[in-house]
Amino acid sequence: MRRTTHGERGSVAAEFAVALPAVGLVLALGLGAVELGALDVRLQDAASLAARALARGDDPPGAALPSGAALTRADADGLVCATVVASGGGAFAAVRLSARSCAWDERAAST
Repeated sequence: MRRTTHGERGSVAAEFAVALPAVGLVLALGLGAVELGALDVRLQDAASLAARALARGDDPPGAALPSGAALTRADADGLVCATVVASGGGAFAAVRLSARSCAWDERAAST
């Protein structure tokens, strides 16, 4: 059996104390990245719903937009396109995500 000297006592605790903040940072960044992915999916869903509603001549459903998101409309070549833009939250507040979806303009097709 190996005997430890007094100079090595507490070295495991010191190494753990150094490594713990790094593990916490990696976990926080991972969770933030998952939140950004979920926001991207919500933006795409909102853009699809808005494009279809605008193509029918209806108002876009405001409840489908994530909080803090902005919706813009563009018309071109018989299509109605909706673009939804939002910023991430927390540590990723500087990250700007956007989603765009287009639908055939039913009002133009029926004339």
